[in-house]
Amino acid sequence: MSYRSRLSAASLIFLLAFLIPGQAAAFDPAELDDETNGTNWLTHGRTHSEQRYSPLDEINADSISKLGLAWSVDLPDARQLVSTTLAIDGILYVTSSFSVVTAIDARTQKVLWRYDPQVTMKAGKTLRVLWSTSRGVAYWDGKIFVPTGDGRLIGLDAKTGAELWSTMTVEPDSYYYITGAPRAFNGKVVIGNGGTEMGPARGYVTAYDANTGEQIWRFFIVPGNPDDGFEDNAMKMAAKTWNGEWWKHGGGGNVWNAMTYDPDYNHLYLGTGNGSPWNQRIRSPGGGDNLFLCSIVALDADTGKYKWHYQTVPGEAWDYNSAMDIVSVDFKVQDRDVKAIMHAPKNGFFYIINRSNGKLLSARPFAKITWASEVDMKTGRPVERPGARYEDGEELVWPGPLGAHNWAPMSWNPNTKLMYIPYHDAPGLYNDSKIKTATFQATGHKFEAGVSFGADDAPADSGTSGLMGWDPLTQSATWKIPNPGMWHGGTMTTGGNLVFQGRADGLLLAYRADNGEKVWEYNAKHGISAPPITYAVDGKQYIALPVGWGGGIAMTAGSIGAQHGWPYGVHPRRLLVFALDGKADLPPTPPPTAVVAIDDPEFVLDDALIARGTEIWSDTCFWCHGGGAVSGGGTPDLRASKIVLDLKAMSQVVRKGALVPRGMPQFEEYTENDVLAIQHFVRSKARLELNAAKAE
Repeated sequence: MSYRSRLSAASLIFLLAFLIPGQAAAFDPAELDDETNGTNWLTHGRTHSEQRYSPLDEINADSISKLGLAWSVDLPDARQLVSTTLAIDGILYVTSSFSVVTAIDARTQKVLWRYDPQVTMKAGKTLRVLWSTSRGVAYWDGKIFVPTGDGRLIGLDAKTGAELWSTMTVEPDSYYYITGAPRAFNGKVVIGNGGTEMGPARGYVTAYDANTGEQIWRFFIVPGNPDDGFEDNAMKMAAKTWNGEWWKHGGGGNVWNAMTYDPDYNHLYLGTGNGSPWNQRIRSPGGGDNLFLCSIVALDADTGKYKWHYQTVPGEAWDYNSAMDIVSVDFKVQDRDVKAIMHAPKNGFFYIINRSNGKLLSARPFAKITWASEVDMKTGRPVERPGARYEDGEELVWPGPLGAHNWAPMSWNPNTKLMYIPYHDAPGLYNDSKIKTATFQATGHKFEAGVSFGADDAPADSGTSGLMGWDPLTQSATWKIPNPGMWHGGTMTTGGNLVFQGRADGLLLAYRADNGEKVWEYNAKHGISAPPITYAVDGKQYIALPVGWGGGIAMTAGSIGAQHGWPYGVHPRRLLVFALDGKADLPPTPPPTAVVAIDDPEFVLDDALIARGTEIWSDTCFWCHGGGAVSGGGTPDLRASKIVLDLKAMSQVVRKGALVPRGMPQFEEYTENDVLAIQHFVRSKARLELNAAKAE
């Protein structure tokens, strides 16, 4: 065979690697750092930088009028779709409720495999706290890494979905859970956990070998009991910022979302969580900064050893975690190259931080803030407003626990030099007047924040929200777009001068990235919580978006989530894929639907039972079924449930676990009288709704 023939044969084999469905190209780790190659979406933020920017520009501000639905795939049994889809060599990997992963051939739309880790049947008591949320998977060298709500991390063969290894990252049956996506780099896969409000939690992050699942290192976020010794010098240092017997309360700090790998410095940046419990008077009486709560912590990515930290909220008391995106950006300031981190956490300040050493470069408010007036640039500390810590028992504070920016990802466009932030302006009413702070002790598997919460519904118009194009150099909004309601999907921006965002009302919109002008919209006919991605197959650009109302707003937020009309189980969940000249029709979908409470006129309410039911609801039920028994759509609205009218059937569900396979946990410790109390609480809320409807 001649050299030319051998070369042609080799070229054919290389070409077939891309054209044969399911056949992956050779893995090149450098692609995870390549901002110029938009073919794949390989990790949570597309590349290690977490910028969520793609250089693809076939779909642009001029051509977008031709953008249409190319195809869709229904995702049966999904409740909430909040994940970032991965696009790898012509295969899409989308994660749905309870960590179910579906691999879809992007050319044929054929489902190649579906992996169900059986979370509901394996979670035990953890099912009480984990919700069904999963924000995605990670990829490394032919493997997909699946975190499960009950705390496992599982390695799968990316081509077949076959399980390669599984490891438990938390204590079984614990109040730790996982909703976030892992990150993979240098042969490692890293995962944190949630659970701050659900027991005496002490957060940590663990790195595992990508090939075997064996633990490589673990870093704790807050110190444990000093009598047990400290794991490292970082914990010894952090312990000096705590008071009392904090370890009995866990401390918190759980890294449930943001992690960013930086190949320039071989750093792993962790966005750490809030305190366990929220109320500092309980967990650290006498105050203190409580490191490393609400911080960005830089670790050596190989060893997990502490490098530096910057704390956004010293001694936090409001659930102002820093678990929001940590975006690596290189830019110029007055001819000086700056390698920075950009961060917009819950507390409402936009931070620019030198990522080599953690030095604060800038911090300015991007939303309404009343807990602090500014960040002192000399000390790097916020200047708090007196009284904001609800010292007198109750205080209305901006932002509230929802935050000025939550986990819905922001994105950075290197061409416009703007950050696109999904923001909220919503307050929180913090009240600990009914909490015995001196004797409070969380026991686990129920909501225990050290402040009163969950018994009442929040009004649908409790706050506002929108999308802004934020200029980090001027620390000001170049443009702002209001959104309906208080929740929305994350963003993605492209080289086509576009930024995309899905909204709670079911619209996917595209704006000009430079000035915010709306240039396109599509009605997906269901609330959108997930962020879109873009990728290319055979040189053609596509946009993919999971559509399925979900997240915390659909669980705890009551009417704030319910107002959009996406009740549990009514609307199909789907992956939608768009392209220029797409002509596909969206399959039939019901319109927005309002929940209608039902009642038994002969049911006689008992005030004592309602009071007991209120306590139980605030401890356990509201975490999934919503404040004031108003479901935001992630679970059934019990005011409209026939099961709640039948005490025997209700007991089978609550005490006997009849619906565990569907995600409803078992509460075997509850007595029949407790179930009766829950029934009276729900019936009282249903009757309240019906009476209000009659009055209108």
